[in-house]
Amino acid sequence: MKIAVFHNYLDNIGGSEIVALTLAKELKADLYTTNLDLNKIKKMGFNNINIYSIGKIPINPPLRQQLVLRKFRKLNLKNKYDFFIIAGDWAFSGAIMNKPNLWYVHSPTRELWDLYEHTKSKIVPFGKKLAFSLWVKYNRILSKRYVKEADKIVCNSENTKYRVRKYLNREAKVIYPPVDTSKFRYKKNGDYWLSVNRLINHKRVDLQLKAFSKIPNERLVVVGCYEKAKHFVEYTSYINKIKPSNVKIVKDLSSDELIELYSECKGFIATSKDEDFGMNIVEAMASGKPVIAVNEGGYKETVIDKVTGRLINADEDSLINAIKEINLCPESYKERCIKRVKMFDTKIFVDKIKNEIKSKS
Repeated sequence: MKIAVFHNYLDNIGGSEIVALTLAKELKADLYTTNLDLNKIKKMGFNNINIYSIGKIPINPPLRQQLVLRKFRKLNLKNKYDFFIIAGDWAFSGAIMNKPNLWYVHSPTRELWDLYEHTKSKIVPFGKKLAFSLWVKYNRILSKRYVKEADKIVCNSENTKYRVRKYLNREAKVIYPPVDTSKFRYKKNGDYWLSVNRLINHKRVDLQLKAFSKIPNERLVVVGCYEKAKHFVEYTSYINKIKPSNVKIVKDLSSDELIELYSECKGFIATSKDEDFGMNIVEAMASGKPVIAVNEGGYKETVIDKVTGRLINADEDSLINAIKEINLCPESYKERCIKRVKMFDTKIFVDKIKNEIKSKS
């Protein structure tokens, strides 16, 4: 069976991109996108995947998203492939011309739905708020129209399943995203905490920096990836300005370098606002490390409070208190964390996706 995978863009590699690349690798599928950075893809350990660009797009919204939507809307590969997997929120217009298909949803586009008010108030300049609201209204109409073209919807968490039902009036099956747990290893609980994020406002990395400014004897390493869009650049500039001396921000790491950081960190910190799922948390637990995460979204499906880490309120004092608590014996979480992540392994993900394909082909 010949399979094609669609994803918005691959010029920055985060969790959703890893899922698309994993699908292409494990299913021996061709991967279609717009902008791509082959060097970043190879650094994350993905080689020998057939990746095709359907055309370049701008780096800044809203043209970036709108042109992705348009390009995939016009893409017609139905005579070349037997099945299509859509693995990007803005690529789902590709479902119109390419069937049978499955849409793997990380979330209904967050700036259109659950993060609309947050985006409008925190990111959109005052003079562009009306235009943003009109843009959102238009794309909500398109989303509700295009989602009807998805033959089957699979999503990455119960949290996302709820959003799909609430905003798009469709039911979805949950298949947790893949983490190659065999790649990760435990070396020791070292002298630094680790955080891995896209450097964008709703990840709330600034909360972490402000907390660590109050506990100067603790160290934090932030692994950040970001797009070149203006709002990413502005937020990255902001957190670099407020970064205390006990925090280090690094970027463009290889897969091996990231695995090494996981293996020797004391524990992991995640503060994203209502996160869809959070693959970085699973990677940390696969490395035997306790996780401190805000008690929101998909984190509640992965972290077991006081068993594999702590679920906390999204404020500095709660984070500091959790750090002090785990500091008493961070190594005690090792076995429980490693046992917990078995249910999120890549093999389980791939087997379940293959079953969904068989049921629709």
